[in-house]
Amino acid sequence: MQNTIYLITIWALPVIIAITFHEAAHAYAARRLGDDTAWRLGRVSLNPLKHIDPFGTVLLPGILLLTQAPFLFGYAKPVPVDFRALGHPRRDMALVAAAGPAMNILIATLAALAFHVVGYLPSLAAQWLADNLKNALIINVVLAVFNLFPIPPLDGGRILVGILPRVLAAPLARLEPYGFIILIGLFIVLPMVGPQLGLDLDAATQVLSSSVGTVIGWILAVTGHG
Repeated sequence: MQNTIYLITIWALPVIIAITFHEAAHAYAARRLGDDTAWRLGRVSLNPLKHIDPFGTVLLPGILLLTQAPFLFGYAKPVPVDFRALGHPRRDMALVAAAGPAMNILIATLAALAFHVVGYLPSLAAQWLADNLKNALIINVVLAVFNLFPIPPLDGGRILVGILPRVLAAPLARLEPYGFIILIGLFIVLPMVGPQLGLDLDAATQVLSSSVGTVIGWILAVTGHG
């Protein structure tokens, strides 16, 4: 029981901060660029309750963590953006989408920097803080990299829709209603089916894992841990 409580304390805080700041960054960027939809709904806020989805943010990641699932997944309430209200809709859509992952990379970098103070704390506090910072580094980088996959409605897909020529952006944008089905297929269905066929169909997870490792390596190097 104590181990379970400890696990919750070192995972819940980094997850809530990562998701809250990610969504607040989207909302803040949208307001700065001309759309106040999220602001009017109170989403330009660091209050987690404004962004948390009870199932997607709390229950689903908790179940996956406690069952030691190979893939930790969660989501928050999407930030509503009226792209027509933006000053330059296509360009600004890309900027609003990029704000979330950029915020997560910033938090991951701050977590890595904070490792330098761990050694000055009493041993029990140092261990708890170190575990929180390690999880904050991993969670924020995973959230940033995953969201940059070029499939709408993920941020990476919306960035591409915003910067690609219209002839390429239009068909990509039409994938948005099917985006989560595609992601479930790539990250869950294909890896389960592959071994039954004697094939390695886990390419998406491998790309995610490799990219996360690379970004974490860069952050550790930049913050003096390399």
